[in-house]
Amino acid sequence: QIQLTESGGGLVQAGGSLRVSCTASRRTASNDVVGWFRQAPGKEREFVGALRWNGGSAYYANSVKGRFTIIKDNAKNTMTLQMNSLAPEDTAVYYCAVGLRLIQSDYATATRYEYWGQGTQVTVSS
Repeated sequence: QIQLTESGGGLVQAGGSLRVSCTASRRTASNDVVGWFRQAPGKEREFVGALRWNGGSAYYANSVKGRFTIIKDNAKNTMTLQMNSLAPEDTAVYYCAVGLRLIQSDYATATRYEYWGQGTQVTVSS
């Protein structure tokens, strides 16, 4: 069992930056994947990005590419989603999740992830 604890988020004006961190209760396998999703009111959960614990390339949704970055800290079992140039349409509850033994084609599918954080609110004002 893995527990994921999220921190960060909050309220920022458009064009600003925020970060959300996700700390795992224990180290997961190197090939496991940490994914980030978000859900706005009245909308389905949306893939944001994903990265394996053992590094390699991160994958991002087109809507956030070039603005969001996933940062890995193995020593702290923590992944951080750094969000820059935020816009009102980025307002949502952001979730981290861990998927075991995922292949790349699974990264954007929420149902492929076994463990989820509690969610963190990110609000961007115009």
